[in-house]
Amino acid sequence: MLEKPTKIAIINRRFWPEYPVIGEALLQFAEGAAKKKHNVSVIMQDHVDIKDKIKKADRGKDVHFYPFKAFTASASGTLFRAIDALLFMLWVMVVLFWVRPRRVYVLTDPPIVVPFIVMIYSKLFDAKYIYHVQDIHPEAMKVVIPINKWIYRLLLNMDSLSMRKANRLITITNQMATEIRLRSRTKANINILDNPAVSFDGIDTSKPKTSGFTYCGNAGRMQRIPLILDAIETYFEKGGKLEFTFASEGLYTNHLKSFSKKFSHFHYRGFVNSTEAAQITADYTWALLPIEDAVTRYAFPSKSSTYVVSGAKILAICGEDTSVAQWVNENQVGLVVKPNVEAIVETFFDIEKGKFRVLRNEESRNDLKAGLRFKVFV
Repeated sequence: MLEKPTKIAIINRRFWPEYPVIGEALLQFAEGAAKKKHNVSVIMQDHVDIKDKIKKADRGKDVHFYPFKAFTASASGTLFRAIDALLFMLWVMVVLFWVRPRRVYVLTDPPIVVPFIVMIYSKLFDAKYIYHVQDIHPEAMKVVIPINKWIYRLLLNMDSLSMRKANRLITITNQMATEIRLRSRTKANINILDNPAVSFDGIDTSKPKTSGFTYCGNAGRMQRIPLILDAIETYFEKGGKLEFTFASEGLYTNHLKSFSKKFSHFHYRGFVNSTEAAQITADYTWALLPIEDAVTRYAFPSKSSTYVVSGAKILAICGEDTSVAQWVNENQVGLVVKPNVEAIVETFFDIEKGKFRVLRNEESRNDLKAGLRFKVFV
């Protein structure tokens, strides 16, 4: 924390309470900084009337909020979401030039352009900024969405410049830190910081767990949702009895809804708040962690932290050489299965028969839990 009172800006499009993990952690940081007499501004996108929520919850004392109304949700079309992000970027520029913070903390949401705006602002007004790289773009984007090579090169150069000029960088894994150094040639310090887990305060973990799987996260392009659904359907057709509950929203929302109508052992909960997500995860013996292999060089699934704290075993669906597979194996928190239908279905039946009942290593999991609390992140 800074010793002398100064102007601080925190920029992240999704904030508390709509984004209850990083958003809550950033709100706690903002409150702590304001308590130490820093002038703290939060620039974010407003999905839930943030000022009313802050007032009712008696949070954010002496923190200045600059919300920009959100016009889309995660299930909205790509074009509309892009326009919405562009408008937010312009809002960020206006607020920065109006408030004139001396220190800026910016996350990759939305990616590339907002950190680039912060970099330009910092150069013009001799400010310093920390760049928190939770996903490396445009590389992560290109894995699932075709990008024109000239636009891709432009975006890559913009983000590399933002990384080189940052006073400090934060990311999630050592592999991501290596990618950042290789592509940006930054000389800035890079800190490795896990995403915090959803709060489990008030969650009932005493009741017997349901035999089956939960998935709490985005139902998007990077999460292999069509592959997972194909495997679950094959498993049910062959007589599988395990339960599956998906609490998610995104591109494949309609697919998940139709599955819940088709199969009695498949339940779709839609979008849920953080407390509900924590309880659902704690209710099940296993949690699904599917991800495209190529994406793991540039991102790490944030839901993994909540899975660890919940006590659920983790079934990672990805290649053995990925950072996700290495994390699961090294920490002995679950299994890794190849991303093909036959291997996944076979693993479902092995789990149903109880072959992996003694998998969990409580000591390793407790060490992980200790580093995933909000206070560590803050």
